Amino acid sequence: MKRGLLGLAALVLASVSLSAQTTLEEMAKYPERCGGRYYAYPVTESANTPAPKGYEAFYISHYSRHGSRYMISDKDYTGVLDVFEKAHKAGALTALGEDVRRRMLVVCEEAEGRGGELTPLGARQQHDIGQRMYDSYSRAFSEGADVTAVSTVTMRVAHSMFNFVLGLKERDPRLNIPMESAQRNMKYLCHSEPVSWEFNDDKAEPWKAQRDKFKASMTNPDRLIGSLFHDGDFVMRAVRPDQLMWGLYEVASDLQNMEADVTLYDIFEPEELVDLWQAGNYSYYATNSSYPLSRGVNVDNAKNLLRNIVETADSYISEGKHGATLRFGHDGNITPLVALMQLEGGSGYENDPAEVYKVWNDWNVTPMASNVQIVFFRNKKGDVLCKFMRNEREVSIPCETDMFPFYRWDAARATLQRFIDTPSRDFFPEKYRF
Repeated sequence: MKRGLLGLAALVLASVSLSAQTTLEEMAKYPERCGGRYYAYPVTESANTPAPKGYEAFYISHYSRHGSRYMISDKDYTGVLDVFEKAHKAGALTALGEDVRRRMLVVCEEAEGRGGELTPLGARQQHDIGQRMYDSYSRAFSEGADVTAVSTVTMRVAHSMFNFVLGLKERDPRLNIPMESAQRNMKYLCHSEPVSWEFNDDKAEPWKAQRDKFKASMTNPDRLIGSLFHDGDFVMRAVRPDQLMWGLYEVASDLQNMEADVTLYDIFEPEELVDLWQAGNYSYYATNSSYPLSRGVNVDNAKNLLRNIVETADSYISEGKHGATLRFGHDGNITPLVALMQLEGGSGYENDPAEVYKVWNDWNVTPMASNVQIVFFRNKKGDVLCKFMRNEREVSIPCETDMFPFYRWDAARATLQRFIDTPSRDFFPEKYRF
């Protein structure tokens, strides 16, 4: 039985780990997921179906977000601590508030001077993904392998590349893997068009007003602030409750990526975490994925990257080479790539902010170290198959096959080329085309 778009429905619904769908009850049960893009990479073992008889892996095309990182700026931590320090001096903190202050001191000690950098966990993630890739497809790395690695010019991304390559070379020290972090590769590793800048501008309409209204409705700090401060006058003078709630939420979200043995999730009610996550999830979806009001401008940003993926694969096939192409970038690059390729569980269509979580969620699409791998297999006749993996799980694309998770490369290539050549908005459901 051939597997097309309609035939995938049952499998997509059954695949909890890959489906874009979630429930608010599930989110409350797993608070780490409420970290959204700060969700630490959840995969510890790659899932691999044995290749059809006579086929062997010979090439891997890869793109990865950097591994777990600290928040972008030290101020993201110290700005929260400063409020607690002022309240401590004023004697305005409750017992819980004093405890949170002590925890923030531990957090800030680790994060000091590391804003935006890869955490030790992020290094381990990339190292281990590299080793799992080698263990699963060692023939692609056999003698004479042509393996290259490129990253954006951001240090946490370059460090992710270094650690991934280290994982590979620990498996086979003979591997020669040139690495490059240069501006010349940014045109496909980290590309965006002015039309998307205009849509994503903070003054953009019509979605900005909707975003702000939804965020306000999801931000309810009174209970939290009352649990941390006993002096209402101090709160009136020196605390911006909404801002502090979001600051604490963001620190709480990133702690899963750090080494500090503390948590902040316990100071929130589950419903508060879910509400904040929903607001952030919608905003990120609107500016990076298949949000209908965007008319596909953010998804189209990934076309240079997908073109490079297809053309590089073609060169390996036509030249009879084996090896791997390793690419490293950011969440804002892999998110539109997943949507452009229509990888299972990675795209969804919804305009209503309160309904977005039902079709798309950031923790599933782009956790720290999220990645896309296309693995190519060849038999002695030269026939080429491929399979698609998202976060080391086999996924489908809207292309018919009678051997899932494997696709004939000619058919898969034609599908990918169609995505490159066609405006992404043309793939939106009819009711969302305008």
